[in-house]
Amino acid sequence: MVLVTGISGSGKSVALHALEDVGFYCIDNLPPELLREFLRLEQERSQRRVAIAVDVRSAGSLPHLLPLLDQLRAEGVAIVSIFLDSTTDALVRRFSETRRPHPLSDETLAAVTLPTRRREDRQGEGRRALIDAIEFERELLSGLREVSTVIDTSQLRPAQLRTWIRGLVQARPQHLTLVFESFAFKHGVPLDADYVFDVRMLPNPHYIRELRPLTGKDAPVADYLLAQPEVGEMLVQIEAFLSRWLPAFEADQRSYLTVAIGCTGGQHRSVYLAEQLAARFRARGGTLIRHRELDARD
Repeated sequence: MVLVTGISGSGKSVALHALEDVGFYCIDNLPPELLREFLRLEQERSQRRVAIAVDVRSAGSLPHLLPLLDQLRAEGVAIVSIFLDSTTDALVRRFSETRRPHPLSDETLAAVTLPTRRREDRQGEGRRALIDAIEFERELLSGLREVSTVIDTSQLRPAQLRTWIRGLVQARPQHLTLVFESFAFKHGVPLDADYVFDVRMLPNPHYIRELRPLTGKDAPVADYLLAQPEVGEMLVQIEAFLSRWLPAFEADQRSYLTVAIGCTGGQHRSVYLAEQLAARFRARGGTLIRHRELDARD
């Protein structure tokens, strides 16, 4: 079973559609009280994989969900929990564009009070109310976030999110899966990162005219960075750090560990290091590669 949860507006519908496309039977907003009975019926009828979305619309039942998940895992049910998150600014923009109300907003109160005030006041209060609802939702879902694999959708297009979701469920790890993600600091640090390494101090291929339009996946850029002693030293040190602490994460029964590598534009240095690190750790088990800025172009 794949459990899809997260902040409203972060892309749960897109994630469910992606899972449906790869053969999952999907249910949106199943009350947690019905989860055990639903799984019992599924086990009797078929062996199909299921994906269930649970979110703050079932706020009254959320306190019972975490103990129930622990019980199901103890009974042998394989559960992958995915939490979709996004920055508050990105969520406010999405709600403004779609004009859909937040599940925790008091639409009745807004309809009574806001029309009697100036337009500027209504807009300011509406934004403040939305931000308050988002922050309250974060508080309600914080426990689920702690035990889930987090995907930051702030900078992702729907096509990127679908690809990342398929990569997670198809990996089906028996042990810890390492996710190496390149990103641009100018677009913000990924919320889903467990570790962040800043490589902006390394020589930048952007300032070489022939290399500027290329990426860290292209041979000329890779050859240039391979020839820089600092780049090799950085790779060795990151590899040593991860190798030292991976056993501790595995002992903690983590399913995924996201290592984010950031440079200025997310095109050359971070991409190269993410690719190299993934290649070095591939022999020990599952690895996934994400290039946040490059994937946005495709």
